[in-house]
Amino acid sequence: MKTDRELKDLWIKFFEKHNFKRIPGYSIIPENDPTVLFTTAGMHPLVPYLLGETHPAGNRIFDVQRCIRTNDIDEVGDNSHLTCFEMLGNWTLGACDKKQMINYSYEFLTSKEYLGIPKERIATSVFAGNEIAPRDEEAYKAWKECGIEEVYFLPTENNWWALGGGVGPCGPDSEMFYITDKPKCCEKCSPSCDCGRYLEIWNDVFMQYNVENAGEKAVALAKPNIDTGMGLERTVSVLNGQKSVYDSGCLRRVIEFIATKANVKYDENEKATRSYRIITDHLRSATFVLGDERGVVPSNVGQGYILRRFIRRSVNCARNIGFDTKYFADIADMYVDEYGKDYADINSNREKVKDELIKEVGKFSKAIDEGYKEFEKVIRGIEKHKEFASQKGEKVENIISGKASFRLYDTFGFPIELTCELAKEKGYQVDTKGFEDMFKEHQEKSRQASAGMFKGGLADGSKQSARLHTATHIMLAGLQKMFGKQVEQKGSNITPERLRFDFNLDHKMTSEELKELETFVNDAIARELSVTCEVMSLDKARESGAHGTFSSKYGDEVKVYTVGDVSKEICGGPHAENTKELHHFKILKEESSSSGIRRIKAIID
Repeated sequence: MKTDRELKDLWIKFFEKHNFKRIPGYSIIPENDPTVLFTTAGMHPLVPYLLGETHPAGNRIFDVQRCIRTNDIDEVGDNSHLTCFEMLGNWTLGACDKKQMINYSYEFLTSKEYLGIPKERIATSVFAGNEIAPRDEEAYKAWKECGIEEVYFLPTENNWWALGGGVGPCGPDSEMFYITDKPKCCEKCSPSCDCGRYLEIWNDVFMQYNVENAGEKAVALAKPNIDTGMGLERTVSVLNGQKSVYDSGCLRRVIEFIATKANVKYDENEKATRSYRIITDHLRSATFVLGDERGVVPSNVGQGYILRRFIRRSVNCARNIGFDTKYFADIADMYVDEYGKDYADINSNREKVKDELIKEVGKFSKAIDEGYKEFEKVIRGIEKHKEFASQKGEKVENIISGKASFRLYDTFGFPIELTCELAKEKGYQVDTKGFEDMFKEHQEKSRQASAGMFKGGLADGSKQSARLHTATHIMLAGLQKMFGKQVEQKGSNITPERLRFDFNLDHKMTSEELKELETFVNDAIARELSVTCEVMSLDKARESGAHGTFSSKYGDEVKVYTVGDVSKEICGGPHAENTKELHHFKILKEESSSSGIRRIKAIID
């Protein structure tokens, strides 16, 4: 029986043995990555290095990274889906020795010193080739030489990694699967099936190509990379022969705790089981987000909206099983006790996590009360419409529209089941098909907002984004000159078109202050200042006056970017080489982001 901790320790032991250097896990809130709301894989914080920057820790690195993915949030409650999980990752930067990485993967999976999985229980898949790159014979041969019998060539959708749009770094990947006792579903059964015979546990991505323009043939990258990722919870459940990721570790302990307080048993019915699991998963996600060093709280936009959804879905599920929400704080304590050992910010923000949970539950209770009032308004509106229609000899059905029921769900947190129940009491029906259509549209928008699956999600690495990134450094220096060193970056979102920068300030900036800030940045641009980078120890960076939070997210060695005599910051890049590349800086808007936090949107042209 393996535990989460044992698997983490084995991962660390293995890659240290093979001369990889461990780097610290990063914040769960991405920095300068507009493609995702949360860190969905270990690769996200490493974007600059995957695109060619030199990593301070060298070119052989590994970590354990906390992640959140919401693209499958509505699947949470089954045996395998989680919104919050830990990812074991390792990277070889600037090289792509497939055979060596496959040998490492085989050793870790099969050696009795590590996972000890019989090789007969392992299947792998490799890239079958497409119009832009050949099939991966090298990976196939390497797996066969290891003694793996079941090696499958699978198409692009299964075994090709690329950025959104198909332009930029890309390459084949090789996935590893545990073969269960389930028989093959058919003669063509393979890891591409959904029959449950093959469970994916690891993935090696070989970023060895680049595509300049969509549809063109891939060309070899001058500096290829290997990126691998193993989902901790899923792998532990596979190693232990368990049917569900909720059957071990802290997740299991939380379910057992809920069972001591709820009125409905965990396995009483499918709805109860899903409710237990959703509470367990979503409160872990909420604990990670609330405890993060970047300080997200529930709101109606961005990460705050998803956080609010985690908490409010947990409240609805608690109602389903008769579980008092006052125990949410106890569950948060259990998670802080478990994960505070690895993520110091969660531990230091323990009280904040519990306070925000309690506050949001209170707000939701009030919203539900408002929802009941809104429901009555909907009914009154239909009754008035019926009365008006009858005067014209027309008939109106007792049906609550999909739009109205979705508004009750989205704005007031009303589950569709509650709307249907109340409607039935009043002799009404609900247009559930219309609700489902609205809900699917909402899901698609959420997926787009939080895109960045296991094989994707790299932020844009264009020169324009790099220039805008440099502009944020200069702008922060200007804000600190104007308002003091206490001004810090609280968030950043950069696309090739614009930058969005959040910072702490106790007032709305005046037009004069905005003009002063614009002038500061444009003066730095006009002086054509060089942008230089140095790798140094964290202590030396601190002594040199480099700006940074000096939190646990930094490793022993850091990169310090200096913009002339204007700015000196710890940062991963990428950046412009000279401020003249920024041309001209213009602020489009200054507004409130949240309490005590201001937001600037700006462009360079």
